[in-house]
Amino acid sequence: MELLQLQYFLAVARLEHVTEAARSLHVTQSSLSKTIQRLEEDLGVPLFDRSGRKLRLNEFGNRFLRRAERALFELKQGKQEINDLSNAEFGTLELAVTAASKLPQILREFLNNRPNIQFHVQMLTTQEMITLLHRGEVDFCLSSPPIQGEDIECQVVFIDPILVAVPLGHRLADRSSVALTELKDECFVGVKRGYGTRDLVDSICKSAGFYLKYVYEGDEPTRLVSLVEAEIGLAFIPSTAKMSWEKIKYIPVENHELVREIALLWHKSRYMSQAALDFRKVVLDYFEVLSKQSI
Repeated sequence: MELLQLQYFLAVARLEHVTEAARSLHVTQSSLSKTIQRLEEDLGVPLFDRSGRKLRLNEFGNRFLRRAERALFELKQGKQEINDLSNAEFGTLELAVTAASKLPQILREFLNNRPNIQFHVQMLTTQEMITLLHRGEVDFCLSSPPIQGEDIECQVVFIDPILVAVPLGHRLADRSSVALTELKDECFVGVKRGYGTRDLVDSICKSAGFYLKYVYEGDEPTRLVSLVEAEIGLAFIPSTAKMSWEKIKYIPVENHELVREIALLWHKSRYMSQAALDFRKVVLDYFEVLSKQSI
């Protein structure tokens, strides 16, 4: 059994299509098919049910996938550990976020002390983040909601109240607080389903007996404030994400635990470089200070 066979197998297993897998690996379809065939011959069983160029993992394939992912994961961690030991001042942090509002300040503080460390950040839905976490493909995630799993370490770092953003000319703009049921006939702008704050708000409104009417759904939370200012709709905005706009009022919601938990997540078995340890400390220190300021 060869390392190349395992890498090709993972690509096909995840994409379930020979053409797309070959394109992602930058190899020919015939080369990919022959490599998978040799792997199946080595194992003595088929790993896929085939229909043309589409493949679906069978029971053998599903069982082997977990082992193959674990094996490649350990090899990748070994490579990262060696690289870190040989060049500790340089490297790249892989980050994923669903709660991104404070990330610029955190990164700025981290880079003040580790200027040679690069980083790559992905804005993901909760499910996308879970997938990358289980694969061990990111160093850390900043997530709301927290994510639990036997291979995931989860540390809640901040309790973040969610406010209602309204334009100054709105009927509620002079209020110091608002009941949730007063919002049931309003139009809202928000992020798409799958993002933590959106799913949380929808769930709380459903439990209160109504569904929000969304006139805009996107994947850029920072755009919501400008849409509120333009009087397109109201928005639920976490307190850490609110922006100082003269034409917008942020209002607390009465009698509801309308808060989100921000958590720092990492894979329990992923090798953690000194840069990663430093980043974790910056995150924890930052939110500890923020929590004291909000009391």
